[in-house]
Amino acid sequence: MQKSLWARWQANFLAGLAIVLPGVISIAVMIWLFGTVANITDTLLIFIPRKLTHQNGGDGAMYWYWSAVALALAVFLIGVVGLLARNYFGKRVIEWTDSTLLRIPLLNKIYGATKQVNDAFSSGNKTAFRTVVLVEYPRPGVYSVGFITSEPNEEILSKTKEKVVCVFVPTTPNPTGGFLLLVPEDQVTKLDMSVADGIKYIISLGAINPDYGTAPRREVKPVASDAVVARP
Repeated sequence: MQKSLWARWQANFLAGLAIVLPGVISIAVMIWLFGTVANITDTLLIFIPRKLTHQNGGDGAMYWYWSAVALALAVFLIGVVGLLARNYFGKRVIEWTDSTLLRIPLLNKIYGATKQVNDAFSSGNKTAFRTVVLVEYPRPGVYSVGFITSEPNEEILSKTKEKVVCVFVPTTPNPTGGFLLLVPEDQVTKLDMSVADGIKYIISLGAINPDYGTAPRREVKPVASDAVVARP
């Protein structure tokens, strides 16, 4: 009887954990994200006396509701910048700011690299991170899910003597890291799943399978045994 009760309790606990855990993780991530962003946006309230915004008469941490006000102010200011960027005067101000930041030593390296990455993944770039693909990596016969980011420059194409594409293969469960592979175009198999479904598939360690529906299946092209696979 005791073993039976213990087994039932274990089953109930695991079932409850499966239901509660996603919500707990989501709330924890939101709290961490809010705290991380607040460390930056809190400086926007520098014009308000610390005695009003911070605990212990200004010596402690900022009250959470003032952090929320700072975050709302940051969202508003970003919207204003976007509005200015849509007219002639705003564009000229942004261009002047870019040129000024790019003239500052050390800062220009960080700002230039960040701006290039942002431009690559902006909504205006239709080729960056838009297609989910399947490549044979890290060896022939073993497949990895990746994303086509762009086509390489002319120098790489002239060296490889064949058309290759840039494929980013993220790590799991953290997709922010990964490997950039230059794979021949004929060895890349495009998948029907969306980028969001592809990221979910990677983060979940393959546990979340996107709905395939009635879409026609793509035949995976075999790669010759002597094919050279890109190495990180």
